[in-house]
Amino acid sequence: MSDTNQMPREEGIDHSLSLMREGYMYILNRRHSFSTEIFETRLLGKKAICMGGRAAAEVFYDTEKFKREDAAPNRVVQTLFGKNGVQAFDGREHKQRKGMFMSIMSPEGLQRLREIAQKQWNQALVKWEQMDELVLYEEVKEILCSTACHWAGVPLEEEDVKEVTKDLAAMFESPAAVGPKHWSGRHARNKVEKWLSELVDKVRRGELNPQEDTALYIFSWHRDLKGNLLNTDTVSVEVINILRPIVAIAIFINFTVLALHHYPKEREKLKTSDERYAQMFVQEVRRFYPFFPFVAALVKKDFTWNNYKFEEGTLTLLDLYGTNHDPEIWENPDIFDPNRFAKWDGSPFNFIPQGGGDHFMGHRCAGEWVTIEVMKVSLDYLVNQMNYEVPNQDLSYSMVSIPSIPHSNIILKQVKQNREIP
Repeated sequence: MSDTNQMPREEGIDHSLSLMREGYMYILNRRHSFSTEIFETRLLGKKAICMGGRAAAEVFYDTEKFKREDAAPNRVVQTLFGKNGVQAFDGREHKQRKGMFMSIMSPEGLQRLREIAQKQWNQALVKWEQMDELVLYEEVKEILCSTACHWAGVPLEEEDVKEVTKDLAAMFESPAAVGPKHWSGRHARNKVEKWLSELVDKVRRGELNPQEDTALYIFSWHRDLKGNLLNTDTVSVEVINILRPIVAIAIFINFTVLALHHYPKEREKLKTSDERYAQMFVQEVRRFYPFFPFVAALVKKDFTWNNYKFEEGTLTLLDLYGTNHDPEIWENPDIFDPNRFAKWDGSPFNFIPQGGGDHFMGHRCAGEWVTIEVMKVSLDYLVNQMNYEVPNQDLSYSMVSIPSIPHSNIILKQVKQNREIP
């Protein structure tokens, strides 16, 4: 008698088009229809396993069972991740490269980030008061681009902010796109990598001297396991892996405004400047709204889990959005409720908007703390430091488009600084 069960299987030759049509809901829809946390399908002509839930996340982040090298499709590498970035490594190499990232995530480093973000928001408010209306998504991307470059030690002239913002945003707006938009993402990455490689060369020649606690300095002088400096192209990719995700926080900030608009009672609670409740609100925005739909890995070696056989080399997708909306984990998951985080157990496997597992040893996003801190600063401005109107507009968002943001990109009118703040 076999000691393994037949994994639920989606019939058909290939389901790549279904994945594109259903977006964030693709895996979750089938988990519901199969009444299981795991199923087999075919994507891009190959067998693939899809799974979600806390237990699935825990096994997915077991580095003895899964690897990340060669898991991401080339179109994602060419736009979102870049070649030889931290996401592609496993084992000792990954641990050492991840340590490079985590070295800038100290309390002092995060406090410096908050102060830079506050300065950028203050400057933006002065500009916005002179505008009849503004498109928040576009404006916030520029705030975050300036914040990210300043924090990372990357010199950025005011006249270059719009162009660099556009290029960094193209990297995360294009991986799921086809045609010209996708190719514009590739072009943008190539351009920014070239620019940053030149800056790394200047740092190494002593012509540019960023602060020693910044990403540009630390990454430029980082040595691999053999004691060699990383090549300049790799350093530029990793600096982008700091800049790009910070600009992408604009997506969460748009959803933050949407939540404040749809749940006005939450705004009143946040006016108390309760740091704990602000943290809970930010976490619920990250849980409730779509960000990354799933992450990919390859089976490292044959193993059996829950009586299902996993074969070496099989592409496996972990359902991030579905896990964050799993009724087995979250009570009434489709209701926006920050109070649920008052009782959250802190598990690295049941709340995974930016991946799961351990920040230091595993593949959980190194910039998650950055995301939370920037969102809290932004939330304070949106609630306490400014007043604005949200005119009639299309505030709906797609569960198919990746990334998803409200269709209007959030238009604001009559933005004024709140000068009643003592």
